[in-house]
Amino acid sequence: MAHNNNQDASRNDSNEESSPLLNNQAKNEKQSNVVDGKASAVVPPPQKSLAAVGWTANGLPLGHGSVMGEPMGRTQWDSSLCACLGRNDEFCSSDLEVCLLGSMAPCVLYGSNVERLGSAPGTFANHCVPYTGLYLIGQAFFGWNCLAPWFSYSSRTAIRRKFNLEGSCESLHRSCGCCGSCVEDELQRESCESAFDFATHVFCHLCALCQEGRELRRRMPHPGFNAQPVLVMIPPGEQAMGREV
Repeated sequence: MAHNNNQDASRNDSNEESSPLLNNQAKNEKQSNVVDGKASAVVPPPQKSLAAVGWTANGLPLGHGSVMGEPMGRTQWDSSLCACLGRNDEFCSSDLEVCLLGSMAPCVLYGSNVERLGSAPGTFANHCVPYTGLYLIGQAFFGWNCLAPWFSYSSRTAIRRKFNLEGSCESLHRSCGCCGSCVEDELQRESCESAFDFATHVFCHLCALCQEGRELRRRMPHPGFNAQPVLVMIPPGEQAMGREV
């Protein structure tokens, strides 16, 4: 009988040696559960419910919070749609530049906005040239710029998603309480916001470009300003020691 017990003990020792990590984990659990000879109940960690947290189309959480991981609410645009001259702050000169570009050369302002948003080489030309072509065709055949907004309204949607800005549908719901059914559903709200972005570019095209330009200049520097200085080290020239005679 004692011989059998020794065999069982040797088998248990071999099993412990074959899986030391599992046995260490089991020992730690036993030690944590038994304190002063009394068994303590294991309390599971509290789990946060994410059912009440909404998410934007760009993966940003909705709600209110300031700690990392907590839901945060949407922010409003820095300036309104009709504030073409901007605000009297440190960006007032930039706002005047945006207003002049939007009035005289909207293609340049649109290309500059997309360049700041994309921060990729060749972005300005790839968007400014097609915009100019659509602008000229619309002015020649229809008498007004009716084609370029179909090409440029997607930048407003990208800006709104990137900075988690409040859309027109949510703004109407906040101010007058309408569009309640659209705001509650995530997909329906995003479709409604995209439609409002398109309508804003069609009917208030220049004001929309200026508002986007003011927003980007306050939030993102120009890609050309991100260049890091390069330190060039020049080796010293040959030095000859003079010999006194």
